[in-house]
Amino acid sequence: MIQKLKLFSVGVAIAAISSTTLNAQLKVPAPSPLQTVKQAFALSDISIEYSRPGAKGRLVYGDVVPFGKVWRTGANASTKITFGDDVKVEGNAIPAGTYALYTVPGKDNWEIIIYKDLTLGGNVADYKKENDVAHFTVKPRALNDKVETLTINFADITSSTVNVELNWEKTSVTFAVVADIDSKIMKDIEAKVVNDNRPYFQAASYYYESGKDLVKAGEWVDKAIAANPKGFWMVMLKAKIQVKQKDIKGAVASAEKVITIATEAKNDDYVAQAQKLIAENKK
Repeated sequence: MIQKLKLFSVGVAIAAISSTTLNAQLKVPAPSPLQTVKQAFALSDISIEYSRPGAKGRLVYGDVVPFGKVWRTGANASTKITFGDDVKVEGNAIPAGTYALYTVPGKDNWEIIIYKDLTLGGNVADYKKENDVAHFTVKPRALNDKVETLTINFADITSSTVNVELNWEKTSVTFAVVADIDSKIMKDIEAKVVNDNRPYFQAASYYYESGKDLVKAGEWVDKAIAANPKGFWMVMLKAKIQVKQKDIKGAVASAEKVITIATEAKNDDYVAQAQKLIAENKK
C-alpha cells in the first residue's frame, strides 16, 4: 500500500511539473509569418499561401538563398499557388488546382517551377523533376528600394491576365498568368442571352470590352435599357458602343440622356463621364 502511495505521489508530481512546463510556454511572433494573398481573377480566384522571411541585415540572394539551387520561395512549408481556372503560366498550360511554387534564383535568370508535390517543403534534396507541372525561366529586375520582407503579390490585373510578383531585398521577379475565359463566356452568353434569360447588359458589356460584334452589343444594350429606362449606366454603355461604331451624333444624344437621368439619380460620376464623352466627340 505504501509503495502504491509513493508511486501515486511520483505520478502526481510529474503531472504537476509537466503542467507547469506547458503553462510556462510563451506565445511569440513567428520569425517568418504566414500570409495568404487572394485575388478575384478571370471567372474565379488566384491565391498564394507562403511564409515571409525577413532580410534582417543579411545578404539574401547569393547567400541566405544560394544561386543555382532549388528554393521553396519562402520559409517553413511549401509555398502554394492555387488557380481557380485553367490557365497558362508563361505559355505553359496548367489545370485549375493547387500547386507548390519553387524557384531557382540566379544572377541573370530565375527558374520558376510549378510543382505537384505539396509536401516537399524545404526538403529540396528530394526534388524530382518528374513532379514539375511547368518549369520556365524569367529575368529578374533590380529594385531601387530595398524590400525587407519577402513579398508576393498580384499586379497588372485585367479580366484574363495577371502578373505574379516576387519582391525581396532589391530583386523583383515576375511571371504572367493568362486565363482563357472567352470560350466559357461565349457559351454562357449563347445559353442565356439567346434563350432570352435577359442578362443583356452583361452580354453587351462583354462584347464591347472584347471588341466583338458591336451591332449585336447595341441590340442587347437597347433591350437592357427598355427593361430599365432609368439605368443611366446602361445608356452610357450605349453611348460608348455608338462611339466605336462612329455614330457620333447618336453617341452625343445618348450621353445627353445620361446627364439627364444621372442628374436625377444624383450620380455625379456618370454625369462627368457623359460630359467628357460629349466634349471629346464634339471636337
